[in-house]
Amino acid sequence: MLHVLVVLLLMSLSQGMVHFLLQPNWIRRIRLALTLFGLPYTVCTSGVRSAISCSSYPFSTIRPITSSCYNLYMTSAWTMPSSAAPHVKSRCPQYPGSNIKRFPVPDDKVDWSQNWPQYKPVSYTDPSVAKKPAWADPDIGSFSPHFNTVDGAVDRTGFEGSYKVEEGKPLNPHGRTGLNGRGLLGRWGPNHAADPIVTRWKVDAKGVKIQHLVTKRPILQFVSIKRKDCGEWAIPGGMVDPGEQVSLTLQREFSEEALNSLSLLPSEKAKIHERITKLFKSPGLQVYKGYVDDPRNTDNAWMETVAVNFHDDSGDSVSELPLQAGDDAGQVQWVDVDSSFTLYASHSRFLELVAKEKKAHW
Repeated sequence: MLHVLVVLLLMSLSQGMVHFLLQPNWIRRIRLALTLFGLPYTVCTSGVRSAISCSSYPFSTIRPITSSCYNLYMTSAWTMPSSAAPHVKSRCPQYPGSNIKRFPVPDDKVDWSQNWPQYKPVSYTDPSVAKKPAWADPDIGSFSPHFNTVDGAVDRTGFEGSYKVEEGKPLNPHGRTGLNGRGLLGRWGPNHAADPIVTRWKVDAKGVKIQHLVTKRPILQFVSIKRKDCGEWAIPGGMVDPGEQVSLTLQREFSEEALNSLSLLPSEKAKIHERITKLFKSPGLQVYKGYVDDPRNTDNAWMETVAVNFHDDSGDSVSELPLQAGDDAGQVQWVDVDSSFTLYASHSRFLELVAKEKKAHW
């Protein structure tokens, strides 16, 4: 079998990347062969993780196949991700919620500055977006949006500066994705979201902080939801409505997704609103603001977010409220903050930054 792999590697030298869809028992042999050639590679484990959970690593820093893709962006709090590392989830072979396959884009062809006449991206806009709901833009041509500015009530500015516009369509600032159109995203260009990271300390029956047995650091817990669309665990965030302040989006999305506020009785809503407002009016730690390597991204539409940590230090705020899944959440629960817990998109990286800031276990 090894000689077959060598042939495949040689055939891929012109692109500088090898892309395999593998069963887990062949991964070690593939890595050994790739080591001999010193090539970067992308591995998607079919049947083990969903198509939108694609892991790609440069060969100089091999990590286990179960590691998250998002660690390619080594950032610290309040900083943007490095643009040197190409986005990964945005190029995963199968577009989420569909049977659409992206045009394969190797690492060295991601940047728009790389001349690539052979690039033929697949055009796709999900039917739910094409039906022109209130939260989505019309097709380019039927209207003329003003990009890189606040266009009426819609903020079309990018957190990382101006992005290019060609033939009336914005270009993803982090490069090619293998798919143009909007996919599942409503807005052409940046689609702004807000991710509230609500945390507390894990304590014992006496209220004493529990330390991790290995790191000897206190353990944080955060409110996590299981997304209905892909089945992955995530921070309970959502899209910023036109003209809405991000602070209000953070509070609204947490209430709707983690506390199911939309279905509560007025008396219950009042109690929850009081505690939630108190927590979200406290000084939050802005963990991240920028581009998100999201599987829904396309060449012309992409996710950007503001992630803010709100910490219930005393444990007498949201910690005492009963969590109840609502809106886009299938399940909701308090989860220990730990590097082994795999999360949607870049959410794992956000939690790592929170843990470091709090000097907690990671």
